[in-house]
Amino acid sequence: MTEVERIREQLKRAFEGKAWHGPSVMEVLSDVTAQQASARVFPGAHTIWELALHIGAWEGACLTRLQGERAELTDAEDWPAVMETTESAWQRCKTNLVDGNLKLRDAIARLDEQQLDEPILSGMPSMYITVQGVVQHDLYHAGQIAILKKALKEGS
Repeated sequence: MTEVERIREQLKRAFEGKAWHGPSVMEVLSDVTAQQASARVFPGAHTIWELALHIGAWEGACLTRLQGERAELTDAEDWPAVMETTESAWQRCKTNLVDGNLKLRDAIARLDEQQLDEPILSGMPSMYITVQGVVQHDLYHAGQIAILKKALKEGS
């Protein structure tokens, strides 16, 4: 297996399953309802829905950077607002998250192994650090979502 294949596999595991640490992003989101996703469990903390949108925003930023464009997210892009809290809107959110992750994994598969240590763009970290950072970011927020889910169940 090449290093690019390993990175792609790690992103897949972090996002959809068989992650070493525990539940992946989609595993932890699988049984979350729109009502749960939009609940503000702790004052000042993000909701599950906001975290899902944030994960998608940074996977999208990584994809944009891999395509050679500088992605500098504004606060509104970094933490997109939840505009509608229906079940259908929540399902669209999760579908968009999956679609974005698949596009990112496809882009990673096309990386030239020889360029992994080069900056993704001038003045930015290497391609390797950027794509591994997305894996770490997904896992970090999957853990936050798991804690919010637990708090929701304990509060019921």
